[in-house]
Amino acid sequence: MFRKDAHAFAAFLAATLMVSIVVFQAGDGTYGAVPADEIDGDEVVIVSE
Repeated sequence: MFRKDAHAFAAFLAATLMVSIVVFQAGDGTYGAVPADEIDGDEVVIVSE
């Protein structure tokens, strides 16, 4: 997922689930977004929370 898409998805998740969302960059260069309590930190770089 592109960084812009990850941020849009994170905003949607945060508004829908009412939880903190972490946008991260994985080891292969792709971006993703998950609830903060589900991130384990393996091979990811947190971009924003």
